[in-house]
Amino acid sequence: GDRAEDDLAAAQAVGARLVTPEDDEWPDVPLHQLRLAYDRERPGPRGEEVPLAPPLALWVLGRAAVDEAFARAVAVVGSRSATPYGEHVAAGFGYELAGRSWTVVSGGAYGIDGAAHRGALSADGLTVAVVAGGLAAPYPRGHAVLFDRIRRDGLLVSEWPPDATPQRHRFLVRNRLIAGLTAGTVIVEAGLRSGALATARQALRVGRTVMGVPGPVTSGESAGVHQLLRTREEVALVTRAAEVVELIGAIGEDLAAPLAAPRRSRDGLDPISLQVLDGLPATGAVSPDRIAAEAGVPAFTVLRCLPGLEVRGLVESTPAGWTLTDAARAPR
Repeated sequence: GDRAEDDLAAAQAVGARLVTPEDDEWPDVPLHQLRLAYDRERPGPRGEEVPLAPPLALWVLGRAAVDEAFARAVAVVGSRSATPYGEHVAAGFGYELAGRSWTVVSGGAYGIDGAAHRGALSADGLTVAVVAGGLAAPYPRGHAVLFDRIRRDGLLVSEWPPDATPQRHRFLVRNRLIAGLTAGTVIVEAGLRSGALATARQALRVGRTVMGVPGPVTSGESAGVHQLLRTREEVALVTRAAEVVELIGAIGEDLAAPLAAPRRSRDGLDPISLQVLDGLPATGAVSPDRIAAEAGVPAFTVLRCLPGLEVRGLVESTPAGWTLTDAARAPR
């Protein structure tokens, strides 16, 4: 049946708009990769895989322009039954990515999706929820307050008319839109049967970057992520937002700073000086000869190394002999 007038009226009632390929804000650039994948897979994938067809139109709630929102966007998705660890990580990723001016895209669901949206909003960043039903009452209803905040400060997007109900196949179809509209997809937590893994597979089919965040090896909610990392060599392991941006950002401009180990008092010492330092007891003072015997080096080597160790504040000379300083006794 022809429901065009009813659908447009329902959209107007909730403040939504219909965005088509003829509109200036249509996200043509990110959807180009989806069109290429659809043409490449014709007449279509076999089995349960969803065809990568580009959307015909998008129903949108929010003031941001759709094309600008997806010009620099990354998806953060995962399990609905997320653990506190997963929600903490997802919120952190959302916050840091939004702070780096990336749009955080997810599905608005409980668990990882909601945490990623909240993290982006807490950074005053832009977030987009691509939902699997109509915008008149976005699913899940328990996220009504979150959806109101996203509507005010981000975007709610759906392929279905405002009064459409969420159905299982619509979640699978929705996932390919999240994968296609973003530069990369981060899987934070996913069980072995999680729908987030379908999003990852669709992103790989589209040619997008897929990243997985490792979790505890004892957690079933991370088993799907671990399997993805182990079996798909094109999936990258990430532990922080900077690594995500390095993989999907501009070449040479979005490099992640290397992680630096904490500095220790013994860093930079040559092997012989370390050996001499190990020859001193944890407490008490000893002579150079005793240090030489304990360290297994000649006495003249000990005498050569001790002044340098004293300058670095690791040993000190006392009337009773040489002793370690508090700095040298710190954990190695």
